[in-house]
Amino acid sequence: MVPLVASLAVSLLAGCSASLAGAIGSNGKIVAVGAENEYADVIQQVGGKYVQASAVMSNPSTDPHTFEASAATGRLVNASQLVVQNGFGYDTFMDTIEKAVPDSGRHVIVVQKLLGLPDSTPNPHLWYKPGVMATVAQAIAENLAAIDPAHTSYFQANAKAFTRSLDAWTSAMAAFKASYPGIPVATTEPVADYLLQASGADNRTPWAFQAGIMNGTDPSAQGVAVERGLFTKHLVKVFVYNQQVTDSLTESFIALAKANGIPVVGVYETMPEPGYHYQSWMLAEVRALRAAVTDHVSSEHL
Repeated sequence: MVPLVASLAVSLLAGCSASLAGAIGSNGKIVAVGAENEYADVIQQVGGKYVQASAVMSNPSTDPHTFEASAATGRLVNASQLVVQNGFGYDTFMDTIEKAVPDSGRHVIVVQKLLGLPDSTPNPHLWYKPGVMATVAQAIAENLAAIDPAHTSYFQANAKAFTRSLDAWTSAMAAFKASYPGIPVATTEPVADYLLQASGADNRTPWAFQAGIMNGTDPSAQGVAVERGLFTKHLVKVFVYNQQVTDSLTESFIALAKANGIPVVGVYETMPEPGYHYQSWMLAEVRALRAAVTDHVSSEHL
């Protein structure tokens, strides 16, 4: 995905020869990085005052699937004692960086591997799936404790508090499902499919169409016709699209949905900033979905 193994290796080896094992940041905090800012946010919530977490990807205008890391990104990752990344090839650039300057002292959590999911898993957007981030938070606490054993109880308490704080989101999805079971929706790609499934929505967009858009390939003429028909025949109540990745085709669907009185909801691959933490972001997405159904309100931006 990102042809920069050699350049990263040269730049990193030139500037970062010290081992990460046991290293602490200049401010005395554990240095950590999340490939996507939603993971960095959870690292910071669990690590609290003993951690300094940064994100590689946080720009809502960036397509994470085509993100290209720089040498500066490499240095950031190389300086970190804890790394959290998604897996599934979604953030392959992280693997490139880690292989360029390997270090046995670097703790790396690959969420795909943490959950034991095969490469064939069709939808890589794991942070929209209920339960995933609670598991990630616990793994973060365990890895931080391995780095800084003196504060094990602090990290564990924060992970438990984080998990409890997800109750508002899961309750909102359950309430939506109870109020609108099987509500038909259309999507561009499977960014929020896990959330939609947990909320009881019926995604009418064919998987082949979603996968094509996600992977940057042109959908078939038949797929486009089916998607258009969902709007022109009023077969769906909401159109959910990836707000971070739009093109002329997506824009045409947005216009078509609006022309047919179908509200649109924009969802994100990286957490909108500022103003959100992971929990409030997920809750805001469910609330936007409910507002679209109950009040016919479009929420293209959070």
